[in-house]
Amino acid sequence: MGIGSNRGAARLAPIIVAKGLTKKYGDLVAVDHVDFAVEEGECFGFLGPNGAGKTTTMKMIFCVSPVTGGELCVASLDVRTSPRDIKSIVGVVPQDNNLDPDLTVLENLLVYARYFDIPKPVALGRALEYLELLQLLDKQHSRIDQLSGGMKRRLLVCRALINQPRLMILDEPTTGLDPQGRHLVWQKLRFLKEQGVTMVLTTHYMEEAAQLCDRLVIMDLGRILTCGAPEELVERHVGREVLELRLEPHDRAAAVRRLSELGLSVEEVENTVYVFGSDGAALRDLPARLGLHARGIAYRQASLEDVFLKLAGRGLRE
Repeated sequence: MGIGSNRGAARLAPIIVAKGLTKKYGDLVAVDHVDFAVEEGECFGFLGPNGAGKTTTMKMIFCVSPVTGGELCVASLDVRTSPRDIKSIVGVVPQDNNLDPDLTVLENLLVYARYFDIPKPVALGRALEYLELLQLLDKQHSRIDQLSGGMKRRLLVCRALINQPRLMILDEPTTGLDPQGRHLVWQKLRFLKEQGVTMVLTTHYMEEAAQLCDRLVIMDLGRILTCGAPEELVERHVGREVLELRLEPHDRAAAVRRLSELGLSVEEVENTVYVFGSDGAALRDLPARLGLHARGIAYRQASLEDVFLKLAGRGLRE
């Protein structure tokens, strides 16, 4: 297939390195002195609420938004001085649909290939191959307005592959897809990763991040709050298990105090108290041991969503 084939097996340097990376819009600091490195061949995720700085960081990596301060290199190239070279090895799936509505599915891919000076016979072969990969081959002569929202998202993935990128930037790639479409895209992205393509992913779907990302950061207000593998972050910040207690208002304060005195990680949200830990048996014994009178009790495995809400908060961001 050739995708990602320009990745050297012996290359050990990270494909993306950011040091003190900063982006300002006037007095607004959108990205605030962040450091991170993306290893070649991994899927690296950016999670965070709206306005956290995720998409701004993606735009700086792809050289469409100037860096205000700090350092940012892609494939050992400085984004300030080598934007053309960087764009030649990057494929982008943007957050918004920017397909050309006046062209057919196939024409969208062939026109896009011209930006990379790909000969038409080569571009045609790749376009048909990627349309088949994303199960869109039967739609090649359809106009864009004849496609469903899910088909358009998959076509954007096809378009991002046309230059056989070494690095893919995926900005909320499955937004608007139904569960079947989302799982199809996940399957294809895993396949591309096996071919050696490095991926940088932003998503609001915690399950998607847990399924695809080797490592990820959680951002808020332009800063990185934590970094690690999904399962590592769950263990580090909340533990493996969660006890949920639905308590009457007059019982909650005393329950939170007693649980906290035991050194447990506790969070109170409206009428529910969440208790986090890694000893499932001990968590299950807590209500009886402490004599807690709960209206409802639930036990479950902790998830990346628990980490996200604990670090970034539960308040709604518009």
